[in-house]
Amino acid sequence: MPLVVAQDVVPAAPVPQEERVVFPASVPQGALVFGKVPPGSQVRYRERLLRATGYGTVAFGVGRDETGPLKVDVTLPSGRVEPVSIAVTPRDWPVEHVNGVPPKTVNPPPEIAARIQREQALVTAARERDDERTDFALPFQWPVQGRISGRFGNARVYNGQPGAGHSGMDIAAPDGTPVKAPAGGVVTFASPDLYLTGGTVLLDHGHGVSSNFLHLSRIDVKVGDRIEPGQVIGAVGATGRATGPHLHWGMNWFGTRIDPLLVLERGK
Repeated sequence: MPLVVAQDVVPAAPVPQEERVVFPASVPQGALVFGKVPPGSQVRYRERLLRATGYGTVAFGVGRDETGPLKVDVTLPSGRVEPVSIAVTPRDWPVEHVNGVPPKTVNPPPEIAARIQREQALVTAARERDDERTDFALPFQWPVQGRISGRFGNARVYNGQPGAGHSGMDIAAPDGTPVKAPAGGVVTFASPDLYLTGGTVLLDHGHGVSSNFLHLSRIDVKVGDRIEPGQVIGAVGATGRATGPHLHWGMNWFGTRIDPLLVLERGK
């Protein structure tokens, strides 16, 4: 996706290289957006001050239902404020019917609903990590090879009952297939038995960008481990709310869910 200088009007004089602000002109729903600003700039998106690399790279996520335009404010080292406007391209979200799911995972009784809430709170907290590692900026690779059996964002109907949009990408693979880290990171959460997601691992890639791997039959890492790209972190399974063996690979920018397939395509 080409990057363009974030200005609607061509300036009368060329912008000095040290003051160039570069963002995409438009992005699709579910994208991880990259921008380039002069080192030492402050970049604010919504209510969050974005962390920048030493080279001036910043990143943030665009939600499934975002309509845009996205507003980013860049304060240059000189103090000049450069406003950026990014259009959002809408996507189609087909309906996926998932049948054969255990009924208690679709309409859980109160005690199970409370457990799910506690577990999801732990996962949500792990996604709030924000450090200066730049694993997110390198190309990502597939964690397993297989058919995409569920796409990010598609509306889901479980046993005939409408649910939320799919939060990641499902990749069909045999039970026990090794799951490899799509990029480097640090393990921030690992549990073999969450009610909905079964064996679950969160891998933080820096700057608020993280991956989650669900329904694992085996976990080979622990919280705090430094993981290199391609390192085995566990194995494909069908634990939690699953009807067969597959890997659910989700990605987040803090609390915003993003599409792993778009992140993969960026590295091509």
